[in-house]
Amino acid sequence: MKYDVGDKPPFKENLICALQQFLAISAATILVPLIVDPTGEYLNMASALIGAGFGTIVYLLFTQFKSPVFLGSSFAFIGPLFMAIGCGFFGLIIGALVACLVYVLIAVIVLAGGIRWINKYLPPIVIGPTVALIGFFLAGTAMTYVMYNEYNAALPTASYNMFAIILGLFAFMVIAYTSVRARSSIRMYPFIVGIAVGYVAALILTGIGMATGIQDLQLIDFSPFEKIGDFNNWIPQLTFVGLLGQDLSAVDMSKIVTIIVAYFVTAFVVFTEHLGDHKNISSILKRNLFADPGLHRTLVGDGVGSFVGAIFGGVPNTTYGESIGCVALSKNASTRTILLTAFICIVVAFIYPIVVFVETLPWCVIGSTCIALYGFISVSGLRMLSGVELMDPRNLYVVAAVFICGLGGLYFDFGGGVVIDSLAPALIVGIITNIVMKNHLMNPELEEA
Repeated sequence: MKYDVGDKPPFKENLICALQQFLAISAATILVPLIVDPTGEYLNMASALIGAGFGTIVYLLFTQFKSPVFLGSSFAFIGPLFMAIGCGFFGLIIGALVACLVYVLIAVIVLAGGIRWINKYLPPIVIGPTVALIGFFLAGTAMTYVMYNEYNAALPTASYNMFAIILGLFAFMVIAYTSVRARSSIRMYPFIVGIAVGYVAALILTGIGMATGIQDLQLIDFSPFEKIGDFNNWIPQLTFVGLLGQDLSAVDMSKIVTIIVAYFVTAFVVFTEHLGDHKNISSILKRNLFADPGLHRTLVGDGVGSFVGAIFGGVPNTTYGESIGCVALSKNASTRTILLTAFICIVVAFIYPIVVFVETLPWCVIGSTCIALYGFISVSGLRMLSGVELMDPRNLYVVAAVFICGLGGLYFDFGGGVVIDSLAPALIVGIITNIVMKNHLMNPELEEA
């Protein structure tokens, strides 16, 4: 690391690295409200940025500025968010409060029982492939961005686009080259260089496409700039402000129970991501964050930060793998940079033209950064297995269980809308398999070999 957690980078470097972090996390942060509430009635992009900024500040405070991770909009809560907006702003805040309380409860258990159980039940043989799965799960998203130049291949405007693929892969190559081969003065900023080069190339292609009428070349959608003239768009729709104007007597309280259950279950799923992300950043920093500042602090910081984020932006937050990847590739782990990124998010949210500009970034260019960031997450997980003997069948079965259950899409449906999917089932099966396997001796012939 060029800059460690407590280091103070020069202002210029700190600002550029913070802008790079902002570009790395902004697309995903504004995407969740765009998916859940395209009309912007309850959720909008600017308020999501504000929520992410304040949530990250809260997280840094609880973790004593020892964990360099940014908190952004959580994709795991998309399902519960669809339920919550049915009860307006009240549903959004109640749901986020439930998720926060789950995190605080787990933190209290950790504080009382210590962290030895983590090493016992979550050794590298379990957590390594789990971390790798986080990146693998996101791989499809990155390819959707690159191949369709959209965030969702099912959208009417989405179609397979070879020009988008070429530009996305070109921008990725620029990122990789900058990170490895460029002059040391710019090697810390591969994403800024890649996105800038990609955007300029997209502008040229879009101009050619408009002149020739070739739709696939028109990679930039300039229509968001049309919204700048409406000054109502300049004022973010803050959730707590919306709640003050909501008629709570009209809220269907029977739906609140469903919302509470949905957020409660999802919070446990996101807890597994929390463990994976902090194991990942610990391996990058070569420092155990579960011990210092402590898992209980990271959990409370994540939980309360998520709730604070929802108070402003409606969307619960979570630690971002994009941020972790950016820390690793830029070799800057300073929490001052993360703090400045949080302030940038808050300030940018009130400068609507910048929000609109971010909205016009071509998805294929965003996908180029995702290839690097999500790929790094997966590789980091696999690196945790470097000291594991995979010739030992006990270890082999654990890794196989995690990978196949995760990639195969195992989920637990308990009825009544209670579903545990994504990372949690794979981790649960991995933990159980490890417990069963570790109590049995290896084949004597293999052990002798």
